Amino acid sequence: MTIKAFTRPFTQQEPINQEAIDAATEVLKSGRLHRYNTVENELSEVSLLEEEYATYQGIKYCLACASGGYAMSVALKAAGLKLGESVLTNSYTLAPVPGSILNAGGVPIFVEITKDLVLDLEDLSKKASESGARFLLISHMRGHLVDMDKLMQIVDENELILIEDCAHTMGAKWKDQRSGNFGLAGCFSTQTYKHLNSGEGGLLTSNDEEFMARAIIYSGSYMLYERHGAAPSSEVFSNIRLETPNYSGRMDNLRASILRPQLKNLENNIARWNERYQLVETELNEVIGIEVPVRFKEERYVGSSIQFRIPVITDSEAKSFIKKNKELGVELKWFGNDDPNGFTSNHKSWKYVSQQQLNISDDILSGLFDLRLPLTFSLEDCAHLSKIIIWCSDEFIRK
Repeated sequence: MTIKAFTRPFTQQEPINQEAIDAATEVLKSGRLHRYNTVENELSEVSLLEEEYATYQGIKYCLACASGGYAMSVALKAAGLKLGESVLTNSYTLAPVPGSILNAGGVPIFVEITKDLVLDLEDLSKKASESGARFLLISHMRGHLVDMDKLMQIVDENELILIEDCAHTMGAKWKDQRSGNFGLAGCFSTQTYKHLNSGEGGLLTSNDEEFMARAIIYSGSYMLYERHGAAPSSEVFSNIRLETPNYSGRMDNLRASILRPQLKNLENNIARWNERYQLVETELNEVIGIEVPVRFKEERYVGSSIQFRIPVITDSEAKSFIKKNKELGVELKWFGNDDPNGFTSNHKSWKYVSQQQLNISDDILSGLFDLRLPLTFSLEDCAHLSKIIIWCSDEFIRK
């Protein structure tokens, strides 16, 4: 049997729309790219983005910053993390998550995951109790939400300070509550491959006024915090402004200008991503030997990528499977590879973190593959690449 190769690029995002291009052009013409370079009582593009994203998120305060990783590290600092303190987090995540913990002065403690790619809540409860950690930085990795009701019980029982990494769950919900609104803070990314695209950028949200005041000063407000669109009142800053250093992690007006029009279209794009995800999910679920994570009925996800496992595959077979797909134009990432590859890595390659025994997660990751689903792919494209994956998997699935 022969199969036609896939020829669409997996890193090609949709073009920035004309409204965003026009907005960016106006910023460039003005020459006022810095977020605090405003006239009189004008709100900058960054401040307007903060205001609009806070409204979208249904939360009081929002800070636009340089990256999602910066949002996480400054959130931990603003939440009171002390040097050398432990921070619980997922074993299955991306390098910026342990990186942000280290950047904030913390020490990551990795929690096992389940085969559905969410936190193992039994292991979380055990490690929260044994470690005495005050912080949980949960990574909703690749858009998979754990049972948030059960998670919050553990958070409350252990008096954990919860910070959510929502880089892959912007727009997602558990029941009627948005991802990012469960704990002290939500951290979002606007890096190119996320749900809003400014090349690089981040958003930090919270309902806690003192926390957000500290984060704003950390971000480098130069005492210009009154020029923010979704910030606490100036009285909250009275002492915080003198006690908090400037880490200079601001977003600029150019990036904010191209994000604001995209935000208007986010809900429509979520529906488009999920249509593509569900098509590929249906195709892969037809194959005995391929396992797609099971989602909770309470979860409203954003399917901008899809993950699947071939549990019985060996390391050498996984490499052959990747190569076979690549030859036919399908770019898969493999989380079982202990050698980092592009954006993909696992805890064994993070040598800056003390090595931890995570046998359950290692077993799950050994057969885990990851596939981007950019909106530049049509439904026909998604059906085509699904057939290639299934065809390539045949020799590696035990009948």
